Amino acid sequence: MLRFFASAIASLILFLPAAFAQLETGPLSIQSGDEVHTFTVELANDPEEITTGLMDRTELAADAGMLFDFGQPREANMWMKNTLISLDMLFLDTDGEVLAIARDTVPGSLRRINPGVPVKGVLELAGGRAAELGIEPGDVVQHEIFGNLSE
Repeated sequence: MLRFFASAIASLILFLPAAFAQLETGPLSIQSGDEVHTFTVELANDPEEITTGLMDRTELAADAGMLFDFGQPREANMWMKNTLISLDMLFLDTDGEVLAIARDTVPGSLRRINPGVPVKGVLELAGGRAAELGIEPGDVVQHEIFGNLSE
């Protein structure tokens, strides 16, 4: 019995650091007409981070988000499995241009969300935020992964 508890505690000690690992965060802006909207985003760029995304989060600040960097453009098949909050998903080309927006996605839905064209990345914001700020296809997301930051 003591061996069981020792094994369980050892497993917990190994698991906890990964469970609470923080993603890299940084600034991001969206040029929308004459307006510039700024956010602090978490960067998901490895397969585990991309798969997990914003699952199990109970809130997302209005000035926060998650940027998924796929590296090379590819079909994006996003979903809301285990996601507890509604999101806006902005699908982005290699220059950071917004190609399409999935607005107010349904928490927990297993429906695939795909713009129908390959994308370099996806920016997730709190549900309704894109409409609130007037963000539309054609606007440009500025972040280091797109190489379009102003000096």
